[in-house]
Amino acid sequence: MIRGFFLLLFFQLAGEVLARGVSLPAPGPVVGLALLVVAMALWRAWRPYDDEALAASELGRAADGLLRSLSLFFVPAGVGVVQYLGLLQAQGAALAAALIVSTFVTLLATVGVFLLVKRLIGLRSEV
Repeated sequence: MIRGFFLLLFFQLAGEVLARGVSLPAPGPVVGLALLVVAMALWRAWRPYDDEALAASELGRAADGLLRSLSLFFVPAGVGVVQYLGLLQAQGAALAAALIVSTFVTLLATVGVFLLVKRLIGLRSEV
């Protein structure tokens, strides 16, 4: 399982180096995750495996262990909410409006991207 954590941290570091070195607009961990996905796709092409083999691998066990303790990552956010409770009371209506509007805009953007990709895939499969 240590190798799995090493791989996850290695790809996160590689993503950070690439994102900062090339001034990419995406955060380093997101770039690292994309690199990990590409590496796994190349590995699968070279040495085929199924989902059960991936889950049983050290990388799969490390990822599963992190997902099991995912709720712990929300503790700092909860502490921040309690720390700024007075500010939340004062600006609660504005924050609620911003959350509702941004959620609606995000849903519209997601639907738009989905329809665009669906149209592009549909055109490509007919050709």
